[in-house]
Amino acid sequence: MTGTVQMKKDRPNYYIVLDYIDSAGKRKRPWITTDIPIKGNNKRLANEKLKEVLSEYDSQQIDLSKDVLFTDFMIQWLKNLKHSISLSTYGCYNAILEKHIIPYFEPRKIKVRDLTPLNMQQYIDYMMKTISPNTVIKHLANISKCLDSAIRQNIIAFNPCKRIDMPKKVKYTGAKHYNEKQIEQLLNISKEDTLEMVIFLTVFYGLRRSEVLGLKWDAIDFENNTMAIKHTVVQGDKKQIRLDSTKNDSSNSVVPLPVIISEKLKQWKTKQLQHKELQPDNYIDEGYVCTQIDGSLIRPHYVSQHFKILLAKNKMPHIRFHDLRHSSACYLKYLGFDLKDIQIWLRHKDIRTTMMIYMNIDIEAKLSIADALNGKFKNFGS
Repeated sequence: MTGTVQMKKDRPNYYIVLDYIDSAGKRKRPWITTDIPIKGNNKRLANEKLKEVLSEYDSQQIDLSKDVLFTDFMIQWLKNLKHSISLSTYGCYNAILEKHIIPYFEPRKIKVRDLTPLNMQQYIDYMMKTISPNTVIKHLANISKCLDSAIRQNIIAFNPCKRIDMPKKVKYTGAKHYNEKQIEQLLNISKEDTLEMVIFLTVFYGLRRSEVLGLKWDAIDFENNTMAIKHTVVQGDKKQIRLDSTKNDSSNSVVPLPVIISEKLKQWKTKQLQHKELQPDNYIDEGYVCTQIDGSLIRPHYVSQHFKILLAKNKMPHIRFHDLRHSSACYLKYLGFDLKDIQIWLRHKDIRTTMMIYMNIDIEAKLSIADALNGKFKNFGS
């Protein structure tokens, strides 16, 4: 089977045109709408959709002549999709499927053909009791993609996800961050902790979790005082996924290695070598900087979970681990660096991301001013 991306006269969206010979020996050339508008760089998205559709047709392993359970169909759909999406995206999809969708739908034995909008609305109501509306929306997006596939394969006539009242998305109000004193306190309480180096490097460079965990010794040049951000470690469905890439092209970069970082890293490397000497038969040496005492990689999920425990234990205000990246940006602003400087240091692809951090800081600054003025003017109130 082959396929191409085409346009129809007076139609706003791209179409996929398949070309194959059916079981009766007849040539078929069905046109399938992608719902992707013809504008900008959308043809690339349409070509990605084409790969997904070809994958579905070429690697079908489900007998569609039978009434397939929705969970079985979705498991197979995700397997077929695996080669056309990134490993990290696949890991996220699979985690949602195994942790939420299968446990809910499997006991109910609902078949794909029998799915109704009411089934989906009940799923929403059930999930909203334990997870956020934004997370539920992500679940429904995955289910909807799967059911679009079922439509293309003539299993169902319409997508039940598109006939329900979607949860209202919670608007982003700005990330929390630590001020200068809180950052210093955090660095002190993390000394001798498993996350000591993870936190230290994240605060200094504003690294993403995947970037700090993916840092390798061969990316550090002590002679020229540089460090390359080029390898990442993300959480997969059952294990860590190592990637020789970062979130985007702008994130791949070489950063300077000042004296304080260089000395800290050298001390850390000496400590790793000591651990290796104490357990020569059990030590895992894969060349990573941030590791457990036995040399093994620190799991991404562990970072988030342990970070939360570390803060609570020391009675520090709760922030997410990713908020350390925002804290780094805020600290740079306090030091007097401008928007463009911070974008370069944090390697934001879009300066609007940096602007969101600025807006959040400005709001806090205004609140501080308002409080100060309130104190001065309190004697002149009514």
